[in-house]
Amino acid sequence: MRNDKEPFERSFDSLEQLADTISEELQCSVTIEDANHKLIAYSSHHAETDPARISTIIGKRVPDKVIQALWREGAIPRLMKSEGPLRIASIGEIGLGDRIAIAIRKENQILGYIWIVTGEDPLPQAFLFGQLVQAAQAAKTKLLQLHMTHRRAEQSQQEFFRQLLSGDVGSDADVRRRADELGLSLPAYFCVNVLPFPAEIADKQQQQIQYLITTTLQGQIALHAIDRDRLILLEALPARLTKGPSIPALTRLTEQMTQRFESAPLAGGIGSVYDDYSRVSASCEEAVAVIRLRQRFPVELKKVQYYTDLGFYRLLPAVEHHRLAHPYVNESLRLLENYDLEHNGELLRTLEVYLCQDSNLKASAEALHIHENTLSYRLKRISHIGGIDLDRMDDKVTCYLELKARRLR
Repeated sequence: MRNDKEPFERSFDSLEQLADTISEELQCSVTIEDANHKLIAYSSHHAETDPARISTIIGKRVPDKVIQALWREGAIPRLMKSEGPLRIASIGEIGLGDRIAIAIRKENQILGYIWIVTGEDPLPQAFLFGQLVQAAQAAKTKLLQLHMTHRRAEQSQQEFFRQLLSGDVGSDADVRRRADELGLSLPAYFCVNVLPFPAEIADKQQQQIQYLITTTLQGQIALHAIDRDRLILLEALPARLTKGPSIPALTRLTEQMTQRFESAPLAGGIGSVYDDYSRVSASCEEAVAVIRLRQRFPVELKKVQYYTDLGFYRLLPAVEHHRLAHPYVNESLRLLENYDLEHNGELLRTLEVYLCQDSNLKASAEALHIHENTLSYRLKRISHIGGIDLDRMDDKVTCYLELKARRLR
């Protein structure tokens, strides 16, 4: 160990030089990561090293299984809250030996981490505290510069994605040419995910989202943008599918936001899969349609995430749009509605329940909490007053769609 009193109270040409200096001072292997666990710099190996460090250097980022284990053990949450260094006990199942780590921060913002493999001869806590706090301060300036560079690149990508979402982007070839100019590699197939939040997404939540996209969802998200209280994701797909993966990006993101950051988004929606980038806006509109229709039909569409799983519900906005463009009144339903108003009846609701239960007399009576004989009487009144033939599929489908479309109004 060197005898310099203040080895870190000077400027460093690079983070690699800083990592080597920490390693020389503490006689330990050192890695420096950004806030999303991407490897920035590392020292040469000392006697103490382990498979987790080697995998990090080879892959240029901390392996996902290591990140997951550190969250599970509470190490990363503690680091995010701590101003000083922390001892991290070994986790043998992932090849992680004993560590000491400190977060590099600017006020409340995490810029990165310094990790030290301590081995079996841990250094005194008092000595480490002073040395590592100084090292983290020395790393802050370099990481701020790196953060600003990454931030500018991220803003360029978000602006590009917003242009795609606007729909005013030209042809697929035009989009791919623009992506090449930005150094972006677009996936062969994609679908747009829209994830709403209860309130406008704050700066802290944006950092958490960026963290999860870079770690947990690494490679699954090609582009993302934030629009007030909505997160919009361009999910990358390796091949043509009728819809996305069985566990879509927004499901994984929702789970991780809830578990790790106690910031639960609302239920999202996913548009159709395309390979034509002039259709990004279409996929986004479909994802939003899922969210809006599920708000109108929370029971019927409770488990639906994909636009392709909406069934006939995706046609209801077009049905309502046609009604507005060509005003008409369904005379049968109008007559039932008037009868109910005049006689405090429930013929219209009875008809809706009966059609939703696929004309099953027993199930409909149970849903309405009435006797089957009472239901049979009501159905006869519905046929007589509304002029509806309940044995004719065309009549039933017409009434069913009209009743559903009314829920959109």
